[in-house]
Amino acid sequence: MNVDTTVGGVELAVLSRLTHSTQRRRPRMAGPEPTPRLIAITGGSGAGKSWLADRLQRTFGNDSARLSLDNFYRDLSLMSPEERGKVNFDDPGSIDWPCVEHVLNDCRTCRPTRVPSYDFATHTRLSRGEWWQPKPLIFVDGLWLLHSAAMRSLFDLKIFVDCTTDLRLQRRVARDVLERGRTEASVRRQFAETVAPMHDRHVAPEAHWADIILKEPFREKDVYQLADQVWTLLTAAVRGNDTLRSAFQTELWAALKPQEPL
Repeated sequence: MNVDTTVGGVELAVLSRLTHSTQRRRPRMAGPEPTPRLIAITGGSGAGKSWLADRLQRTFGNDSARLSLDNFYRDLSLMSPEERGKVNFDDPGSIDWPCVEHVLNDCRTCRPTRVPSYDFATHTRLSRGEWWQPKPLIFVDGLWLLHSAAMRSLFDLKIFVDCTTDLRLQRRVARDVLERGRTEASVRRQFAETVAPMHDRHVAPEAHWADIILKEPFREKDVYQLADQVWTLLTAAVRGNDTLRSAFQTELWAALKPQEPL
């Protein structure tokens, strides 16, 4: 999908891509920046949270940004490699939650904030983090975003991605071997010993708090529901434009629908 990053408001970006009419674009209105809206995308390891966040960000272009809970694992640099290997990274306690809440609260007030960077090969934080400027729409993906009431209160929309265990394991193996320097045997062992049990204990119950549950493969009616809620959240000024709302639903479904086999 080609993303137009030059248009101001979200609804204008969608409309300009749908009509291919650059003549109708107009600059961003003067005045204070809009209050950022935060959307949580949660679900099991390998469920497709990052993929969904990426597709949604592409749809909204320059008016959106992404954050990942993966950046906020605790820094274990003071522990030996042997000690780090014994840490259960599939437990919510492995996350630096005060740092997460600080960053998200900065986002809600449109303040620049520092987002840490994490090295999964060594289980250490790479730096104090880079300065990050919030956008009007922020997609946040992670395993335990709805785990506590304090975290749930920070989000304007909460999405849970539901996926089968077999598919999640397949994706986890592919990701960790390629991106995190793991062996396939170690990934499968960790999945059986900690990932699956911790999913049942901490992740699966989060579906109760979700505004939308998306089952993989995504169904058209579920994506249309997602599009409708995001649209309502962001574009109160054009809420009565049913034609534009319908066009946005169609575009989002085109971005998220399962691909036909070649």
